[in-house]
Amino acid sequence: MKVSGLNLEMILNHIREEAENLEEEDITLLDAMKTAAVQYVISQTGLTEKELDDHEDITIAVLTLISDMWDNRSMTIQRNNVNIVVDTILGMHRMNLVPTPDAEVF
Repeated sequence: MKVSGLNLEMILNHIREEAENLEEEDITLLDAMKTAAVQYVISQTGLTEKELDDHEDITIAVLTLISDMWDNRSMTIQRNNVNIVVDTILGMHRMNLVPTPDAEVF
């Protein structure tokens, strides 16, 4: 499954919701969450949106991010917690790592 192929039905299945139980605003919110999740993955990996499709495991990261956003949409988060699954998957595909300069030897 590719990120570009993610549709509402797949997202609803992942978050264990039924379309008929949701308001139109909820569907709009899920669409915004999908966009935010994809943009987060792009910013964390340095990959383009097209390149995301080359790595099917990134789809799981996107779905997990959407699920986290859905579950925590009415909570106040007081500390920065990154889902370990998301961080691990994205870490394998990061292209935007900044090399550190070699330490000087004295």
